[in-house]
Formats: sequence, structure tokens, C-alpha cells
Amino acid sequence: MTVRTTPLKKKKHPRSLFYRISAWLHLWLGLVTGIIMVIVCVTGCLYVFIDEIKAILSPETNVVKQDKPVLTPSQLSDVAAKLYPDKKVSYAAYQQGKAVTLGLGEGRRGNTMLHINPYTGKVIKTEVHEKGGTDFFSFVLSGHRFLWLPYKIGRPIVNYSTLIFVITLITGIVLWWPKKWTKSTRERSFQIKWGASFKRVNYDLHNVLGFYSLFVVLAIGLTGMVYGIEWYSKGLYWVTSAGQSLPDYRNVQSDSLQVNKFYTPRAAMDLAWKQVISKSPEAQGFYYGYPDTADAKSTINIYIYPTAGRYYDNRSFAFDRHTLKEFPAHPVYDMKFSEASFPAKLRKMNYDIHVGSILGLPGKFLAFFASLIGASLPITGFVIWWGKRKKKPKNNIAAKSKPPVKKAAVLEESIT
Repeated sequence: MTVRTTPLKKKKHPRSLFYRISAWLHLWLGLVTGIIMVIVCVTGCLYVFIDEIKAILSPETNVVKQDKPVLTPSQLSDVAAKLYPDKKVSYAAYQQGKAVTLGLGEGRRGNTMLHINPYTGKVIKTEVHEKGGTDFFSFVLSGHRFLWLPYKIGRPIVNYSTLIFVITLITGIVLWWPKKWTKSTRERSFQIKWGASFKRVNYDLHNVLGFYSLFVVLAIGLTGMVYGIEWYSKGLYWVTSAGQSLPDYRNVQSDSLQVNKFYTPRAAMDLAWKQVISKSPEAQGFYYGYPDTADAKSTINIYIYPTAGRYYDNRSFAFDRHTLKEFPAHPVYDMKFSEASFPAKLRKMNYDIHVGSILGLPGKFLAFFASLIGASLPITGFVIWWGKRKKKPKNNIAAKSKPPVKKAAVLEESIT
């Protein structure tokens, strides 16, 4: 009889290859986009509470609701004309309980903004931004959207860095998931050991907080890409609508052949406004863009917000500024929320999900803290990687001098 021993082969865990790929992607994708996502997340935190911060910093712009109609577009433009006769009015924005913000000048830069009592027409506050200048929140938004770089350069960097960040979040949950759920693995996965070493606390901040914020940060990232990556935006709509294509956004123009035949610009704006208000008497906010009198093809655009502080249930209207013909509503963006299809509702809710306002003030706090954690993840992750990178190689000379430990064996008997 002879006895032969055969070393047992170590069984690989079925997820080992997938785990290693996830670890590689998580590390290198995180290192590539880390600093970009820190900027995007921090600026996002600051922008979430823009309305609340402005209300605190400028309490004089808070106006108690009164039981009477607000000023018409022509009345507001008259207020501006008395103060700045050489500047044209570009837009008016209003939320119930606030002053009307009237924008004068070309575009966002170089604008003069008048904050006007919507019932009396009294100018409460005036903000003048010199050409090339910007206010704090415009600066924050520029960083959030395109890193203060030229738009065509910075915007794609932010968009695709967000896509990469979403991938790192998904691979992160793969790395976080324990092979076996035991008491010790639950403690490591859900609790931070504040009394441990710096390395361990840093690891727990990355691992544990990353898990708790995962789904909120994912929602913020996925909704953010809708605004910047066209193929993703259309693909998301295609998936949620079971194969339907996202309708192109309308590009409507007024009939320039009808100039001065029916209405003056002043009369047309007021009539369009009254028509919209009659359809939405419950509106708690609005935004309307004054037509450019120098452009005969410009249109009257009015947005109505039924709920203060939220945008998903808005309705938009566009009119020919010469004939007051109302252009057909876009089947997604212009539809009444209660009448919209599921994919259209999801698209209309996109901004509110992105900033957390879909859940009101608690949702904004949730988005704020999740974004703050999102900003910390590249930092704590880098510290983990750097700590491993700086580890000195162990001295294996003594270990090599020792006899190798025999592995378990399988005995096979054969009769000779």
C-alpha cells in the first residue's frame, strides 16, 4: 500500500474577480476625479439653501402676502423705466412672501436687479452687478457647473466626472458588502469607532458614511447628469418610458410679419399674463421673460409655480408677442403635473430631486449633508490609499528561514 498526499487547492470566493475589478475601478476612478467632485459637492451644499440664506441676509425683501393682485408686467416695467430709462427689462421672478425681482440689462452679467414690493411697486432693494462681476451665489453656481473654467471646457469635465463618481459609488457598495453577515461585520459596516486610531476612524468615515449617504448621493448624481449629458438624458427617458423617445424641446418664434398689427408689446405682455393667471389662480410664484423689442421673432414666456419653493408642478406658456397666439405645450416640460405621464412627471421632478426640495426643508437638509459626505469621500479615500502606499515592505528573511506550513491534504489510497 502506498499513501499519496495532494495539497488542497484554495477555493476562490465566487465574487473575487468581480471584487478585484470593482476595487481597481473604485481606486483609480476615484483618484482621477477626486478633486473635481470635492468642488462640485461643496458648491452644491452651499447652493441648496440659496433661498433660505438670501431670506436671512436680506430680510427686507420678505413681503407679507396680501389679499389683492400683484402688479402686472407693464406696471413693473414702469417702475424700472423711472429709475433706469436706458435699460430694458429682461425678466421678473416672484415667490409668494417675497419681493418681485426685476432683472434689467443683457443676460445675467451686467444686470441691475430691483427688488420690488409686488403690491405697491415700492423698490425695496437695488443690486447692481458691474459687467464681468458676479454675486456670491452666481460664483458658487459657476464652480458647481463648470469649475470656473470656460463653459465649453468645464461643463463636460463636470458632467463626465459626475458619471465616474456614480460608478465609484456603485463599486463602493461592492467593496462595502461583507462576505458574511456576523456581529463583528455589522459593527464594522454600520458603526464608526471614534476611539480607535486615526487610520481606523478615517477608514470608518469613508466606509460607513459612504454607505449611509449612498442612495441620496446617487440620486443627486443621476439627476445632475440629466442637465449635461445628452445621451444619458435621452436614454433615461427612453428607459422610464418603456422605449419612447424624448421629444425635442420646442423652438418657437413670433410671426415677424404681424408687427404692430394687433397688440403693442406692453399690451400683449399684460394680456398674456392675465390669460395665464386665469388658468392658474392658485399660483404662488411666477417667472416671465419680457420679449426683446429689438427682435420681432422673440416670444412671451411665462412660468407658473403652484407650490412655493418647488418646481416640479410648474407650467410654462409661450405666446406670439404680436398676435397672442399660444403655442402648443411641450408634451413633457409644459404639461400640467397631474396630467403628465410617469416619465414626464419624473423629468419634471428632476431638479427638485437634485436639490432635495422634493421633500421640502427636510429634503434639503438631507441633500446638504449627503453632498457634504460626498465631498469627504474622495478625501478620506485618498488618505486610505496614501497610507497603504507608504507602508514599508516587511522583512521576510526570518519568515523564509522557517519551514513552510503544510496545508491540509487529501489522502488517496491505492492497492498495489
